[in-house]
Amino acid sequence: MLHPSYSDLMKVVNSEVEEGEAPVVNSRYSIVMATSKRARQLIGGEDAYVESAGKKPLSVAIEELDKSEIKILNEEE
Repeated sequence: MLHPSYSDLMKVVNSEVEEGEAPVVNSRYSIVMATSKRARQLIGGEDAYVESAGKKPLSVAIEELDKSEIKILNEEE
C-alpha cells in the first residue's frame, strides 16, 4: 500500500489552488507520471530535497511531493 495515499497526495498538490480555479491534478495518473519523472531525475543525479539515504528513488519522489518540496506544474506553467 502506498503511504501517503493518492487522494492525500492530490490534496497536497491542489492545496495552493484558489477557489474557482481548476485543480492541478485530477487523477492518480497525474501523480504517477509526476513522481516517476522525478524518480528518473533522481536516478540521473539530481539532488533530493528530503533525506534519501537508503531509500528508493520513487519513495523519495513521493516524500518530496507529500512535503511540498516539489510542485506539479499545469500546462501553462
